[in-house]
Amino acid sequence: METIPKKNCSTDHEEVRRVNTVTIKDVAAAAGVSVGTASRVLSGNPATSAASRERVAAAVERLDFHPNAQARSLRSTRTRTIGLLVSDVRNQFFADLAHAVEQAALEHGYAILLGNANEREDQQDRYLNTLISQRVDGIILAPQGDGNGVIRSLLRRGIPTVFVDRTVDGIDLPSVTTDSVHGIRQAVAHLAGQGHTRIGYIAGPQSISTGRDRFTAYNQAIADNRLPKDPALVYFGDFQAASGSAGVRVLLNLDQPPTAILAADSPMAAGAVAMLHRMGSRIGTDIALVAFDDIEWFALLQPALSVISHSVEDMGRAAVDLLLQVIDGGTPESIVLPSELIVRASSSTPNHPGSVSGLRKN
Repeated sequence: METIPKKNCSTDHEEVRRVNTVTIKDVAAAAGVSVGTASRVLSGNPATSAASRERVAAAVERLDFHPNAQARSLRSTRTRTIGLLVSDVRNQFFADLAHAVEQAALEHGYAILLGNANEREDQQDRYLNTLISQRVDGIILAPQGDGNGVIRSLLRRGIPTVFVDRTVDGIDLPSVTTDSVHGIRQAVAHLAGQGHTRIGYIAGPQSISTGRDRFTAYNQAIADNRLPKDPALVYFGDFQAASGSAGVRVLLNLDQPPTAILAADSPMAAGAVAMLHRMGSRIGTDIALVAFDDIEWFALLQPALSVISHSVEDMGRAAVDLLLQVIDGGTPESIVLPSELIVRASSSTPNHPGSVSGLRKN
């Protein structure tokens, strides 16, 4: 959990007590409306004025009020529910992660309440507020943004929380993440061994820890293999398919286009595949392609797609295990899972022959 300097402990404890004792009467008073009006606004009753709704909403945010949240201290039993908030439910990686978390939670007698942040911080905060109000026993979160807002509220309230896949700088919570460095180092070395000197990279957003970590790993691997560092070879996407397509279009229209491309996640890789087909570029012949994340259907493509693989099943189960430890009062250590390159036909370009010995093939 978040480390609190000793000198500030009394102030922070006072804040927690204040937050946990906020009632609807406090909200009504702060908004300058009656308790009945505040109650109607909070329940979504349309028989309220726009001005009242605005004042109540402002008071709720200022006081950090959540209906039913104060009742947490009065419960003698748990709800046996866990909140899971993924970054994008359309991303096959997060769909598989949700399934792994669900199955592991069910084995321990917990049900899952699933939310989709859609790679947006405002949507994340809306779901987190709902999960708090639903009095879940804990939350597994693939975070968006810099950790301000509702994530800080989780810490203040002492709600057991675990990060999965991503982390937030400055927030000390147990997490389950992937060591991206090893797999990316293998991928760049493999492509360099195939004779590629211009390796394009479709990066994730730098506001997200995985986007930053994988971009850093790519830059280091380029340097380690003594390849020229050309900023034009990097396209910054948003972990969604459209940006993968846009990245390919930009990279292949350079005066000196890359002969190989590495995409930093599976949706961007899928977008890259679609655009390469649209442009008439033959994957594995005209250009090599490697994707981060091993999605099942990548192996079914013609040619099959080389991937940087990591176990989403292990990640989901580990996240549940860490959260249950936190719910029981423990302080578990974070877990970092390995990544590994799987070489398939998409990165074995005939025009760039080379050795792939020592790498896993599938």
